[in-house]
Amino acid sequence: MTQPLWWEGASAASPAAGPSSPDVPRKADVVVVGGGFTGLWTAHYLLLADPSLDVVVLEAEHIGFGASGRNGGWVSALWPVGPQTLERRGGRAAAHAMLAELRHTVDEVGRATESAAIDCGFRKGGSLVLARSRAQVARARAEVADAEQWGTATRWLDAAEATQRMAASRVLGATFTPHCARVHPRRLVDGLAATVRSQGAQVLEGVRVSAIEPGRVTLAGGGQVQASHVIRATEAWTPTLPGTRRLIAPVYSLVVATEPLTASQWESVGLAEGEVFSDHRHVIIYGQRTADGRLAFGGRGAPYHYRSRIKPEFDHEPTVFADLRATLTDLLPQIEGVRFTHAWGGPLGIARDWHPSVGHDPSTGLGWAGGYVGDGVAAANLAGRTLADLVTGRHTPLTELPWVGHRSRRWEPEPLRWTGINAGLRLAHAADLEEARTGRPARLGRVLTALTGH
Repeated sequence: MTQPLWWEGASAASPAAGPSSPDVPRKADVVVVGGGFTGLWTAHYLLLADPSLDVVVLEAEHIGFGASGRNGGWVSALWPVGPQTLERRGGRAAAHAMLAELRHTVDEVGRATESAAIDCGFRKGGSLVLARSRAQVARARAEVADAEQWGTATRWLDAAEATQRMAASRVLGATFTPHCARVHPRRLVDGLAATVRSQGAQVLEGVRVSAIEPGRVTLAGGGQVQASHVIRATEAWTPTLPGTRRLIAPVYSLVVATEPLTASQWESVGLAEGEVFSDHRHVIIYGQRTADGRLAFGGRGAPYHYRSRIKPEFDHEPTVFADLRATLTDLLPQIEGVRFTHAWGGPLGIARDWHPSVGHDPSTGLGWAGGYVGDGVAAANLAGRTLADLVTGRHTPLTELPWVGHRSRRWEPEPLRWTGINAGLRLAHAADLEEARTGRPARLGRVLTALTGH
């Protein structure tokens, strides 16, 4: 199937986005643009902080239409930039505080979903990142050494320990961190929307916003909604709004899923604790054992599209899907012959310096969050809690974290943006090929770091 596995049995086909509806209010205290994790967590925590607020969430398609309903289901403490980058920008104490809060956020998602009785298959089994070549072992060992000074609890597993968790091929070892859970993302986003509605917010689908300005949003079909605070939670779709084309680059990630495996097949694979998994290659891959016993497996590799275009047909890249199926079967030869039933994709948002950000300007009432580089399932929860504090004017440890108020430089104009992003993707592939050939860390990896600037 070409729609996400996660959408099976979900509420929703998209309402047709069209002219302003009489159901859209003319005024609210807070208007949140975007009905994914960021927008819904923001509404949720705002109403926990002040139930009297009139909060409206506007979604152009259906709840969870974007990355929130398509992702690989990792609730992780991962962050796209390293601790050293956080330290350079905010100091060592701030970097430690950020990393600690990310670890706490994984547990907060679990706590919040349990409190709201959202059945999303949350299971905190940790993340297992395999090392399957000498070059990957070198990177993995360096990560473990770095983790010791930052308290991230990432540890090295030897080949036997790693294989006991996941019986993959050619395993030389792995890194493991307990600070990661898996979820069914669509059930989480739909359950969160129901919770927010029960708190009194209006969550309106099929309402497209054409502009965000201080004090108001303009609707694509005509009309406006006045608001004291307007929060942009549009992630990969940010470039569709006026004045924001170069803030975020939408880059596609694709996923495939198998049929449910039998008990004996799972015994041969492992992942008995619900671990999510990856390896230490340059081109990112990610997988999980789903709550209904499938393997869901994704990765980067699809091209960036000129002028940050987003189209439904870009969700499907047959060559990338074939590569993902082949990669998963290479990781787990014992699943040879298992049927792949689903293949889908969608864009995620990347800022020019790979640095997520959240912020709110009290002088204009404009707020934002995003640029998660694919790590947004947990980060969106942290963003929602932070925005709730910023909008209500509370000074808390969250509002002091180093990503608050961060401003990334803009992406280059086209065609430089298209050239640079796709060159980076090709370099990542080439670096993996070089390492497979030589067994040593790729020299191209240094070029990739220089090109991406992080």
